[in-house]
Amino acid sequence: MDELIARLPFLLEGALVTVSVSILSALIAIVLGLVTAAAKLSKSRLALSLASVYTTVIRGVPDLVMMLLIYFGGQVTVNAIGAYFDWDYIDINPFVAGTLTIGFIFGAYMGETFRGAFLAVPVGLLEAGYAYGMTRVQVFSRILIPQMMRHALPGIGNNWLVLMKSTALVAVIGLNEMVFRAGQAGGSTRQPFVFYLFVAFVFLAFTTVSIWGLRWAERRYSVGVRRV
Repeated sequence: MDELIARLPFLLEGALVTVSVSILSALIAIVLGLVTAAAKLSKSRLALSLASVYTTVIRGVPDLVMMLLIYFGGQVTVNAIGAYFDWDYIDINPFVAGTLTIGFIFGAYMGETFRGAFLAVPVGLLEAGYAYGMTRVQVFSRILIPQMMRHALPGIGNNWLVLMKSTALVAVIGLNEMVFRAGQAGGSTRQPFVFYLFVAFVFLAFTTVSIWGLRWAERRYSVGVRRV
């Protein structure tokens, strides 16, 4: 316990990195998810095909394998391009690589969540908006998005919780976050159980706070909706 207390600031700095990766990855995933959902609901066969390949590949390959493929494959690709232009060797930042990779992975899951939520919005509500003289932008922002979010929030919440726990994977590419630091501390003190148990409690605290926030959001978007 004394070793844990002594290294607490070191671990909390890693926890801050974990939260940063989680939030930035979630924002990337939401943007990619909306684009993917729009592509799957569009009339373009090309957009539908690309979105389908994206979601199929991402959901079929383990996250850890995808993390390693994108990190090392991206490193090779960037330096191959750099060699053509006679650049110096480029070492990709693990924070950037981890954030982009997790966002890219969960963009596929968010895409399916948003697609189902868009389909759950009754068409009659949109038609009523147009009948009242609303523009496409007004219908989108005032009717479609609020109604869609009500259906999407449970899926978004589940994806967020899994995404946050998946940030532990970035330790394998050398990002100095909480799990990576716990491994270092546990190795130097020969007390890995103590430090990984602390990490488990921190993730439990993060998920508990997230669940409270998600429940508040679900109540906020369910105002005026009759519960059966």
